[in-house]
Amino acid sequence: MNQPHAHLIWTDDETPIARAFDDPYYSLANGLAETRYVFLDGNDLPARFFPAFEIAELGFGTGLSFLTAWQAWDRSGHAGTLHFTSFEAFPMSPADTARALAPFAELRSYADTLVNWLQDPFMPIAPNVSLTICQGDARRTVPAWDGQADAWFLDGFSPAKNPELWEADLMKAVGTKTAPAGTFATYTAAGHVRQKLADAGFDVQRIKGFGRKRHMSIGTKP
Repeated sequence: MNQPHAHLIWTDDETPIARAFDDPYYSLANGLAETRYVFLDGNDLPARFFPAFEIAELGFGTGLSFLTAWQAWDRSGHAGTLHFTSFEAFPMSPADTARALAPFAELRSYADTLVNWLQDPFMPIAPNVSLTICQGDARRTVPAWDGQADAWFLDGFSPAKNPELWEADLMKAVGTKTAPAGTFATYTAAGHVRQKLADAGFDVQRIKGFGRKRHMSIGTKP
């Protein structure tokens, strides 16, 4: 890991907050339920899984979204490999990752594997899963990526606090790097974000958000 590690603040209930963006990494109420609702349900997963399915993500963060997708892939019983590529400017240290994922007992074995992998990321993480973390500014790393995502987890911090990750050119790159009939899901329903994703070629919908959040956004590339 050659990028500077994220600087964190820990709340009394052990929720990590990014110091640079003053934003928590996951729901203070139920991070795992939120992740399943927003990113799995929002992309109609695991129903859309097929062998060699490709997920791409803006913002690896704690790795919770990846672990949730990995568990869903295992439970689906699909043959082949799930490919997961995440774009992260400020990766957490392995120690902070372990601390952030500790509350999610259901994912403990997956989290332990991830933390070990982060210390030696040149080895495969699992026989049926590949993980690539592209470090650096997503405005450069996404356009340079040679993949095509079947589903995007747009998991950056709030657009009001992390506007760089929601710029029009980056959303266009997301659209370009999406396979036909590919999808995205994101917790944000900000109008300017939805417009940028529509301009990037997605049919965008605003739907009910998780918990007390009124709305979120999903979309499909025709």
